[in-house]
Amino acid sequence: MSMFVGEALVGEGNEVAHIDLLIGSKDGPVGTAFANALATQSKGHTNLLAVLEPNLAVKPSTVMITKFTMDSLKQAVQMFGPAQAAVAMAVADCVADGVIPKDQCENLVIVCGVFIHKAAEDDKKIYDFNYEATKLSIQNAMASKPSADEMVAGKDNAAHPFKGF
Repeated sequence: MSMFVGEALVGEGNEVAHIDLLIGSKDGPVGTAFANALATQSKGHTNLLAVLEPNLAVKPSTVMITKFTMDSLKQAVQMFGPAQAAVAMAVADCVADGVIPKDQCENLVIVCGVFIHKAAEDDKKIYDFNYEATKLSIQNAMASKPSADEMVAGKDNAAHPFKGF
């Protein structure tokens, strides 16, 4: 398969983490999206590579894209700090755990959409929730979860937390 899609929501309050991600080959549509994300920056939407520390980027190479407009230095620091560390560690742990095959790490890339609420305050929660959401998103993507049968079985009892009514 040339593209795997994952999603997860973890946590609560202003630190809630919602991750949407794509995993795919460098020479396919996810590779194109990856390159475009790095090459196309705009005010308030600064995309960045996931790194465990400076000069130690994760494999598969992972670009983090903002699902919000960063309108303050505080949000930027949260994105480049606890969120980046969380996404990077989740990717690394998924490789270490075999969820992402190690022998595919140079062929695959990840595009990871990250949300940070502008009222988020607790960096530890930002890290913890984004780590869990990223790891769950990757697991779901690589296992093609939910299946169409699971989606159909759950649709009538679905309770979207932000539906508004």
